[in-house]
Amino acid sequence: MFCGIVAGEVPAFRVVDEADGVAFLDTRPVFKGHVLVVPRTHLVTLADLPPEALPGYFRLVQRLAVAVEIGLGAGGTFVAMNNKVSQSVPHLHTHVVPRTKGDGLRGFFWPRTRYADDAEARSYAERVAAALTGP
Repeated sequence: MFCGIVAGEVPAFRVVDEADGVAFLDTRPVFKGHVLVVPRTHLVTLADLPPEALPGYFRLVQRLAVAVEIGLGAGGTFVAMNNKVSQSVPHLHTHVVPRTKGDGLRGFFWPRTRYADDAEARSYAERVAAALTGP
């Protein structure tokens, strides 16, 4: 599924598409504005990411963490990655979840929510993309 998003064959609310990776909204977000970051190449786990790709990929994750805070007015972010266990899609991906004090997120028991419609989802993707700084 993520390979289809990277290739542009599967629709997604893209935040950024760069050489180091693609970021798009999670369709079942923990909180609205929850972004998934994936490498352009199909890899299953972090261990599969070539060492030379680490700086670019994690710089993109870092930039998105800042963009989520600024773009959505979040108090912080939760950045996480599952490898194999609890990895719902077998494609390396990093979660960037907006956080606010008292948001109710405890441990790894993630309640899920939905966007009201495509327009609301698009507005979240656009706000994060607008806050994204250079490469």
